[in-house]
Amino acid sequence: MDDPLEALDPEQRAVALALEGPVVVWAGAGTGKTRAVTHRIAHAVQVGAHDPRRSLAVTFTTRAAGEMRERLRSLGVDGVQVRTFHSAALRQLRHFWPRVVGGAPPELVGRAAPLVAEAAARCHLPTDPAVIRDLAAEIAWAKQVQTAPEGYPEAALQRTPPVSLADMARAYAAYDEIKSERGLIDFDDVLLLTVGALAERPDVAEEVRTAYRWFTVDEFQDVSPVQSRLLDLWLGDRDDVCVVGDGAQTIYSFAGANDRFLREFPARFPGATAVRLFRTYRSTEQIVAMSNRILTAGAGDQGLTSQVGPGPDPVVEAFDDEVAEAQAVADRIQRLIAEGMAARGICILVRINGQMPAFEEALAERGIPVVLRGGERFFDRGEVREALTRLRGAARADGTEPAAAGMLGILSAMGHTPDPPRSTGAVRERWESLSALVGLAESLGPDVDLAGFVIEVDRRAEAQHAPVADGVVLATIHAAKGLEWEAVFVAGLAEGSLPHAQSLADDGLAEERRLFYVAITRARRHLTLTWARSRQPGGRGQRQRSRFVDEAEAISAGPLGAASVSRGAARARRAERRGPASCRVCGRSLVTGPERARMRCRTCPSTAQEALVEELKAWRLQRARERNVPAYVVFTDATLDALAEAMPSDADGLLAITGIGPDKAGRYGEQILDLLEQHRGG
Repeated sequence: MDDPLEALDPEQRAVALALEGPVVVWAGAGTGKTRAVTHRIAHAVQVGAHDPRRSLAVTFTTRAAGEMRERLRSLGVDGVQVRTFHSAALRQLRHFWPRVVGGAPPELVGRAAPLVAEAAARCHLPTDPAVIRDLAAEIAWAKQVQTAPEGYPEAALQRTPPVSLADMARAYAAYDEIKSERGLIDFDDVLLLTVGALAERPDVAEEVRTAYRWFTVDEFQDVSPVQSRLLDLWLGDRDDVCVVGDGAQTIYSFAGANDRFLREFPARFPGATAVRLFRTYRSTEQIVAMSNRILTAGAGDQGLTSQVGPGPDPVVEAFDDEVAEAQAVADRIQRLIAEGMAARGICILVRINGQMPAFEEALAERGIPVVLRGGERFFDRGEVREALTRLRGAARADGTEPAAAGMLGILSAMGHTPDPPRSTGAVRERWESLSALVGLAESLGPDVDLAGFVIEVDRRAEAQHAPVADGVVLATIHAAKGLEWEAVFVAGLAEGSLPHAQSLADDGLAEERRLFYVAITRARRHLTLTWARSRQPGGRGQRQRSRFVDEAEAISAGPLGAASVSRGAARARRAERRGPASCRVCGRSLVTGPERARMRCRTCPSTAQEALVEELKAWRLQRARERNVPAYVVFTDATLDALAEAMPSDADGLLAITGIGPDKAGRYGEQILDLLEQHRGG
C-alpha cells in the first residue's frame, strides 16, 4: 500500500492523522471529504490502529457507498463494511430476528405506495397518485422522527400534510395495520425494529459492539433522529466515531434530517478533534465566490477557497416563458457539445419533477441524449436485469468473446440500436440504460472478454456502482446531491419555484437557500441560471425572479451564451420588444420547439423554396463531415426551415432565429448569408 497521507492537503491530512476518539469534519462542497475519510481509514489500517474487519462506514445512498468502497479498494483496503444506514440495519435485523422474535424475518416491502393507497381507501381518503405520494412521504417522516400514529397530530403541528392531521394519523395507523396483517415491513420499519432490538436486548447490542469498533458516518447533516439513535446504540459507551458533514447542504429536513446532530457533536463529545475543510477542488473562483455570497446572505460563515483558478463568469438570463427558456438552454448545450464537451459533463437542475418535460423535449428535438436522474436504481431496472441474464448465458457459451462485441450482439437481440430514439420517456430511458452497458464494456478495453465482463458487472452491481451514461443529465436538485458536472444549468429560478411557494416560512426559506447553494456548487466551470416570466407562451409575464438570484446578481455576467455582455444584451432587448413568439402567418402563439424555431404554426403553409432547403441541408452535411459531428450539431431541420422562410440579410436577422447564437453566427454566418443571397428573388 502506498502512503495514504501523500497528496493530501493540510486539513485532509489532519483528518487522516486523527485515528482515535471522536472526530468531526466540517466539509464544504468539493473539498475532498470522501478522500479525507477513506485515506484516514487506509492510514489507520496501515499503521495497525484499526482492524478493517471491525470498521463500519455508513452513508446515505448506495451510490455514495459504492464510491467509498471503490476508493478503499484502490487504496488496498479490504474488509471494511461500507453500507447505507438501511442496509447495515437490515443485515443486523435479519441476523438477530430468529433470536429476538423467532421464526423467519418478515418480508420487506419494495414499494409502499400500493399499501398506502389501500390504507387511504380504508379511511375513505383520496387515492389519486399525488395524494398517495404525499401520504407515503409523511408516514416516512413520522418514522424517521420516531413518532407513532397516535403521536403524529402533536408532532406534526408545523407540517402541511395532504389531509388533516387527524386523517393523516388514521391513514398512518391503517398502513401499519395492513403491513402487520400480511407480515410485512418497510424500509423505515427496518431502522425502528433494529433500534428496538438493540435497546431491549443487551446481549444483541453487545454482539454488534464486539463486531464493530470503529465508525465513520458520511453526510452527517442528513442524519434523522432514528438514525442518530441507531448510531448511539452501535457505539454504546465508546467514542471511536468520525462524522463528516456540511450544514450548508442540509436539504432533507422534510424527510426527517436534522443538522443539529452535526452542530451539537462537539458539545456531546468534549475534546473531539474538529477539522474544517475549506479548499474546494471542484469549482472555479467565480462559482465559489457566488456560493460564498449565498451563504453570507443566509448568515452562513463557511467560506470556501477555490483551488481551481479563474473561469467564465456565471450567467443569468430571463425568458418570456418556460418554452423559450428550455429552447435556449438546449441551444447552449448543443453549442457546448459541438465545442467538444461530453454530454455526460452537462446537467440541467430544476426544483421539482414537473419542470423537466420542457427541457427533455427541447433536448430530444436536437437529438441530444438525456439521462433522467432519480427513480429506480440502475441494476434494478428491468432492461438491465434482462441484459445481464443474457450476458451470463453468452459468457457460459463462449466466455472468451470480446466484451464489447458480445454486448452489442446481446443488446441487438433485445432490439437495441446504436442510434437513439427520437422519442422521450420510458423508451429513451431504456435506450440510455442499455447504452450505458455498451459504454462500460468498451471502456474496459479490447482485452476484456465476456467472462471478465461478468465479473466486473457483478462487482459493480454489488457495490451499486452504476456505469455513467453518455447523456445530458436532467435532475431535481435533491437528486443531484453529492454529484458534479463541468457545466450546470439551474433553471426555473422564479419566485414560487425556488424558493418554493410552500416553503416561505423562516425554516423552509433557509432550506430553500441551502438547496440553491447545493445547485450552484454542482458546477465545475460553467454555471448558468435561468428563469421565465410566465409559464406558457403568450402568458402575462408577471413572475419575479428568485430572490436567491438577486443575492447572486452582483457577480453574474451577461445573458446565456453571449459572446460579450453587450452583444447578448442587445439580443435580449430585441427579444423583449418582440414579445411572446407568434406565428408569422396566422399570429397565434407558438408552443412547441419546432414551431418556435420555424416561427410559424405546424398547420400553416411554408413559404420556403424547396430547392433552397435542400441546398441548406447539403451545405449542413458538408460542414458536419468536416467537423466529424452529427448534422444536428451544425443546425437542426427546424432552424434550416426558418432560414429558408425568413431569408435574413444580415447578422441581426440570423441572431433572431431560434437555434442561431453568436457562436454559430460567427462560425457560419457569412456562408449562410451568401447562400441565401443567391436565392433571393428566386
